[in-house]
Amino acid sequence: MPGSRSTTHAASRAPRAGDQIADRYDLEELYGSGGMSSVFRAHDVQLDRRVAVKILHQRYAGEDEYVERFRREARAVAQLSHPNIVTVIDRGEDGGRQYIVFEFVEGENLKDLILRSGPLPLRRAIELTVAVADGLAFAHKRGLVHRDVKPQNVLLSSAGEVKVTDFGIARSLEVDHGVTQTGTVLGTGEYLAPEQASGEPVSPATDVYSLGVVLWELLAGEVPFGGESFVAIAMRHVNEPPPDVREVRPDVPPRLAAAVERALRKDPAQRFPTMEAFADELRSCLAALDADTGPDIGATAVIPAQRPPSDNLLLSRKPRTRRSFRPLGYAILALAFAVAGLVAALVFGGAGQHGAKGRGGGGAGGGSGAAVHLSAVGDYDPQGDGGELSYTAHFATDGSLATDWQTERYNTPEFGGLKSGLGLVVSTGRAVTLRRLTVHTPTPGFLARIEVGNSEQGPFAVDSGTETVANGTTFSLDGKSGSYYVVWLTRLPAGGTAEISELSASR
Repeated sequence: MPGSRSTTHAASRAPRAGDQIADRYDLEELYGSGGMSSVFRAHDVQLDRRVAVKILHQRYAGEDEYVERFRREARAVAQLSHPNIVTVIDRGEDGGRQYIVFEFVEGENLKDLILRSGPLPLRRAIELTVAVADGLAFAHKRGLVHRDVKPQNVLLSSAGEVKVTDFGIARSLEVDHGVTQTGTVLGTGEYLAPEQASGEPVSPATDVYSLGVVLWELLAGEVPFGGESFVAIAMRHVNEPPPDVREVRPDVPPRLAAAVERALRKDPAQRFPTMEAFADELRSCLAALDADTGPDIGATAVIPAQRPPSDNLLLSRKPRTRRSFRPLGYAILALAFAVAGLVAALVFGGAGQHGAKGRGGGGAGGGSGAAVHLSAVGDYDPQGDGGELSYTAHFATDGSLATDWQTERYNTPEFGGLKSGLGLVVSTGRAVTLRRLTVHTPTPGFLARIEVGNSEQGPFAVDSGTETVANGTTFSLDGKSGSYYVVWLTRLPAGGTAEISELSASR
């Protein structure tokens, strides 16, 4: 039919941007292509909204097993209405093309976060794992085992939600009607449970094992078992005891390490009895962590419920590739910042200056020069709508220049006319009088000042002049006291988005 983009001819080739599916979904951009399917960002012309459309590869369209597996994914996820599981909107066939329509999740996937950031702060790693466990526990109660739990299948939205996706090889705990029976190995090697690798029956304990591997990776920045081939890795899962995560990450508390070890036991019967039990133990680990270390462990809390991998939903924000540092790297950097702050205090101590970007006068003199620990709390966005990337805040105080807090992108440096400013809040743990605060950024050129208060929600009082922030700019502060400080941005750099990779301060 003239003018239609949904045609038999189009169905005979691979789908591409510009095609229309079912006279409704305009394919806008290919975000990934995996072994069974491709995923596109698309526009639903009927409801005028953005969606993700997953399309089965044409070469499988005539193979009953693959078609049934694809349809089963849609049926399975359609039953799962949970904040930590992606929502199925529609499914169908168009000119021989099998498709599933999902909600569009804007953000990144958990693997992207690990590659960008390396090992995560303890609290953040536990929180993310609990959110995934909650979603999987819900699926288990409805008779579904995911069987491919991995960071690539966990989406992290820009609003802070955590959502499990890609139930493409999920298996019902009921009779499976001949599709993917015992003896067939499906899954991803690095996260494969021993019973999967051996072709034995799966159970909820299978997902517990895979999520244990994910938690190990969040804590260590790498998977416990690697190898040069799927078979080599799978055999390590079957035959080798998992390494103790504390050998790679010494600051992991014994109780958390024990939870990881239990989840990774070879015998499914020796793991946590349910995914819910695993989640409960992790919540207890989190409570113990808070009780032992207080507010200084430094991770911003964003939970429950991120651009997906090959066969998953996609997200529009594509993060930069950044170097990752292991725990030793964090310690060295933190020490470097402390020394740098001390040297700056000694050199500039009574002068109230901070190099070429400095501001004279004020209350800079008279400080001790001692470094003060900062812990990022989140965004301060009193004129916003809650759409900022608050889950990135903790990167500004994680001791690594390779990770950063980010603002959303605006049409103009003046925040697109939507607000007068935006802030990043950090806590000092108690009321102190800072004399200097240094901002490191990979996006120089934004205007900012420092404000201070006694609550993370404000109000805040101006404590410095406004500076144009370079790659490393130190603000001399006026001497006001408070337990929360804000880097208040009043103008963005030319690109319309600002990033802060690290903050350090001294008295």
